[in-house]
Amino acid sequence: MIGLIIGAVCGAIQFWMLSRFTRAVTGGALSIKTVLFGVSQFFMPVAVLLCCALLFPKGLMWSGIGMAAVLVVSAFTKFTITIKNR
Repeated sequence: MIGLIIGAVCGAIQFWMLSRFTRAVTGGALSIKTVLFGVSQFFMPVAVLLCCALLFPKGLMWSGIGMAAVLVVSAFTKFTITIKNR
């Protein structure tokens, strides 16, 4: 159960960082901070899954499931809200 919670929190943070990165890149405001968001968003799942594998080996699968589920649900929700507001 702890793996699912860790994965869900990591997925939410990863979605937030990814949305900030894409907003800055598409807006033309590329800076060092933006690049750090992109790089950290890329390596964050690896670090979280590695830590989860070392500390909570039985929760590793649930951590990955929670991370992927929150990313998909967040992206779908943001897409739906964006389309509805047009």
